[in-house]
Amino acid sequence: MAEILALRQQLAILNRTAKRPTLRFQDRLFWIALAGFWKDRRSALLIVKPETVIKWHRQYFRLYWRWKSKSGLPGRPRIDVEIRELIRRLSQENPLWGTPSIKAELNLLGFEVAESTVAKYRIKSPKPSSQTWKTFLSNHTGDIIGIDFFTVPTATFRNLYCFIILQQGASSQDNPETINARCCALSRHLRSRQTE
Repeated sequence: MAEILALRQQLAILNRTAKRPTLRFQDRLFWIALAGFWKDRRSALLIVKPETVIKWHRQYFRLYWRWKSKSGLPGRPRIDVEIRELIRRLSQENPLWGTPSIKAELNLLGFEVAESTVAKYRIKSPKPSSQTWKTFLSNHTGDIIGIDFFTVPTATFRNLYCFIILQQGASSQDNPETINARCCALSRHLRSRQTE
């Protein structure tokens, strides 16, 4: 059936023209439609190469999707000025809120906005400067200890093993007995770990 239809259409084109057959828009649409449901159409093609039909098909496919995607303005729709101002106000009034928190608040208020949009329009508060080493050390002096382990060869060819603990915050007013008690407790703990 499709073959008879294809041959008749080609005869109509040949009868219509004298020298070289010229194809109109309707003729091209016919062959594109025929290509969709008749796989063996190449055997009936006489006046047009199969590659030409494939080329037409691609052209009309491009034209169709170009027409389909025309919606006026390219890109994403613009965000209302009201929502932009709300994003700025929320970020200014709540400096600890990040982009996800502001987006969640906008969703609660009934505004559907992407996280990237919130990040674009929110006012970024400067991050607090991090603590310097000097400040860190002065804040934690009482908690910092220095530990060292080393060997000392003696004159009699024996090795002395030294383990030193220095507490940074220890002042001259600290009770020596307290420091001695801490060292003994640490020594007992290390010996008990050795025997395990």
